[in-house]
Amino acid sequence: MTIELAVTNNVFARDILTVAQLNQAVGQLLERSIPALWVRGEISNFTQAASGHWYFTLKDSRAAVRAVMFRGRASAVGFVPRAGDQVEIRARVSLYEPRGDYQLQVDAMRRAGLGNLYEAFLRLKEQLDAEGLFDPARKREPAPLPRAIGVITSLHAAALRDVLSALARRAPQVPVIIYPAPVQGADAAGRLAAQIRLANARGEVDTLLLVRGGGSIEDLWSFNDEDLARAIDASAITTISGVGHETDFTIADFVADVRAPTPTAAAELACVPRSELLGRVMYAAETLVRGQQRRLERAAQRLDRATAQLVSPAQRLEHQRERLNGLSYRLASAWAGPQARRGARVNLLAQRLAHRVPDTRRGAERLAAVTRQLGQAHARLLARRRDQLAAAGAQLRALDPGNTLARGYAIARDADGRIVRDAASLAAGQGLDLSFAQGGARVEVRQVRETRDL
Repeated sequence: MTIELAVTNNVFARDILTVAQLNQAVGQLLERSIPALWVRGEISNFTQAASGHWYFTLKDSRAAVRAVMFRGRASAVGFVPRAGDQVEIRARVSLYEPRGDYQLQVDAMRRAGLGNLYEAFLRLKEQLDAEGLFDPARKREPAPLPRAIGVITSLHAAALRDVLSALARRAPQVPVIIYPAPVQGADAAGRLAAQIRLANARGEVDTLLLVRGGGSIEDLWSFNDEDLARAIDASAITTISGVGHETDFTIADFVADVRAPTPTAAAELACVPRSELLGRVMYAAETLVRGQQRRLERAAQRLDRATAQLVSPAQRLEHQRERLNGLSYRLASAWAGPQARRGARVNLLAQRLAHRVPDTRRGAERLAAVTRQLGQAHARLLARRRDQLAAAGAQLRALDPGNTLARGYAIARDADGRIVRDAASLAAGQGLDLSFAQGGARVEVRQVRETRDL
């Protein structure tokens, strides 16, 4: 069934409700009627469930109320409350319907009084940051091998015992000077700043540790003082701040050269461990020994070479005598050797010359044969020439006009001396010269006959 939640006098008189319906209606009524609000009280019966949710009771001297803070909201708180802590929570009123108990569903939590203190902290932090006191360029590294370490804290603080134990374990050879000052209370900040200035005036330490154990924001408030911050900034000595736990931050942490999460961590950052220094010394010593050993070995080698070069006069004379004998032998060899080589070369050239001298006997035989062949060829050639000459003579004799003329023929020539071969070329009365085998005659043509009549 649906229940209307308008606030009227008869809202719950309309029907008969079950217990669950009643609790549901009351829960809706509470959630709508009461807005989220801040409540201050003391933590008791605190339980952190495996799921990460927080369950506790918030009480004062006259009343108590159950509260729950779910994991997503609890992870943003920044600290885990303990029984007896005074806190301020921002919560919404709700009803746990299975039991009918009303409870606070917490959205935010802070330590009691944190609101004003935190605002003052933020204002001072913003002011000093604007002035450059937090500039990383102004930070200095702690001296790795300090002459002495100064510790500013309370003589009764557990942080002092932690620091001294860490320094005794880590660097027992480094002197520790304590500048006592209260770390909590109205005048704590001023006395802390005064001890910083005193340490700078004395100049007897190279590193200052400003330490305190954990606590609430009120307990650590002395380290959020402006005068203390300016004293740290003006310090010529490197300052390491180790205030509270890892999640605690103070103005002194931001101004200091180095911020350590805990006092013990501050002691560890202040110096190099003795074991590491001994390791460096041992390494340097081993390096020195190895270097010296190498130098001694090289010197021994040089000594051996120098000793080997030292000889007695008798040994030197013997060496010179041996050297002279060697030179004499080399001189004799230098003359005999070339002579022998030259003789061998002459013999070799003679052998080569003997092999290259021509064989005259064979040449004479070949010359005789060639001469015979030449005579035979000449005789044959001469015979052929005689035969050719006889043939040419016979042919010449056969062609000799005198022979023709001797058989009764004559040669006729005209006045120009041309031989007349055709009677048709003659004319009557033309003079001709006739040549006979014996003599000639001058005749005149009287008649020309064109027919041949022998």
